[in-house]
Amino acid sequence: MIDINVIAGIVEPQWHVRVMLGWPWTCHNMWCMAGSTRTQTAIALGAALKSTREERGISQRKLSELIGRASGLVSRWESGERTAKPEDVAEIIEALGIEGDEAADLMAVANGAGHAQWLAVTLPERRQQLAALLAAERTATKVTHVAPLLIPGVLQTSDFIRSMMTEGDVPVDEIDERVAMRIGRRDLITRRDPARLDVLLDEAAIRRIVGSRQIMADQLRYLLEMSDLPNVEIRVVPFSAGFTPALTGSYILLDSDEAPSIVSLEMQRSGLILHDADDVAGYRRAAETVREKAMSIEATRELITDLLTEMETK
Repeated sequence: MIDINVIAGIVEPQWHVRVMLGWPWTCHNMWCMAGSTRTQTAIALGAALKSTREERGISQRKLSELIGRASGLVSRWESGERTAKPEDVAEIIEALGIEGDEAADLMAVANGAGHAQWLAVTLPERRQQLAALLAAERTATKVTHVAPLLIPGVLQTSDFIRSMMTEGDVPVDEIDERVAMRIGRRDLITRRDPARLDVLLDEAAIRRIVGSRQIMADQLRYLLEMSDLPNVEIRVVPFSAGFTPALTGSYILLDSDEAPSIVSLEMQRSGLILHDADDVAGYRRAAETVREKAMSIEATRELITDLLTEMETK
């Protein structure tokens, strides 16, 4: 609940309150731009609203007339500088005659965009959350992936992905599309201005054989290849390290110059994106703790090379 004194301007609002109210805020995080009010969910909602409007050949001015809002406000919604409320989005849906899944998808983003935690459970919510995550990756400057059980998707080979999905009972007619989508996410580290990728892998992730020994050998070889990139750092947390925060679950920390940092957590049938500064800081500290117990980059390469040799000779 927002303190009435904050709304009245008597008390200086905290970071998450400023974001909820759409007020300017000053960021003390070195990874985000001071003065920015754009959150990743607001950006995703704005992009969806803009795409929907343009598909129908409606100008911003015309839409503003249809819903009785200033055209400047519609522009700020679409850019993510302001977050459209669910009731605003509902008006846009009605004005543009949007129906079915498309309307459900828009409302799914709208219902999560104004909150510090965005939990996606339904299929429309999860579709839009994935879209928001992909948008965040496109503007990310640094991505930290803590992975205790599986090699991160951005570093997976197509055969590794296909094996996971086949054994995970993904419908056969969806596998090719999903594989292509995951391969496309490599753009994060291979584009002209790539993000820095910091991967903290538990030893279990590189020892578990997924698919077959040959598929796993190819996967390890690909890890070595990607670790040669100047913007990619891979460190393994050995079994001997004992407990680390990584063992509580996988997560992705995305930093950007264009929006506040976020944390993404993916579960079996739901996803969670965290925007709150305290939440993000907690996961950042956890990553630092994991990094302290991880092997060096050089030792990690040696371990992966040894495992690859073992895979190929047995």
